[in-house]
Amino acid sequence: MKITSPSFQEGGSIPEKFSKNGQNVSPELRIEGVPAEAMSLALIVDDPDAPVGLFTHWLVWTIDPKITQIAEGRAPSGAVQGKNDFGEIGYGGPQPPSGTHRYYFKVFALDRRLDLKPGAKRREVDAAIKGHVIGQGELMGRYSTR
Repeated sequence: MKITSPSFQEGGSIPEKFSKNGQNVSPELRIEGVPAEAMSLALIVDDPDAPVGLFTHWLVWTIDPKITQIAEGRAPSGAVQGKNDFGEIGYGGPQPPSGTHRYYFKVFALDRRLDLKPGAKRREVDAAIKGHVIGQGELMGRYSTR
């Protein structure tokens, strides 16, 4: 599987527009190569460089596996969103306290649909997808405080 964005290149800089310092909207994402047997997709965006350890910026699941694009600034139609580590449901853009951080956009093809309520947290999503991932892709972008 492959996940890309027309907004930034793999390993490149994430534009300020997609950060908490900017418009705080999610970038457009494109997904390719989803296994035919996938029942749903899940998306996790996180920052492993946060001072507190892994910081989750976006949790989305029950994404239609036939989807090839996630529009800028919105979750896919019919998808369910969890609570990020800012304590908000939905997308929370980069906002590192200092330096440059890496942000990973990870898509998972699952052999089932997750039965989690909106606002579920990362540990619940991780537990629900365990043993059900049949494909995955990753896109990494960087963001620096200005």
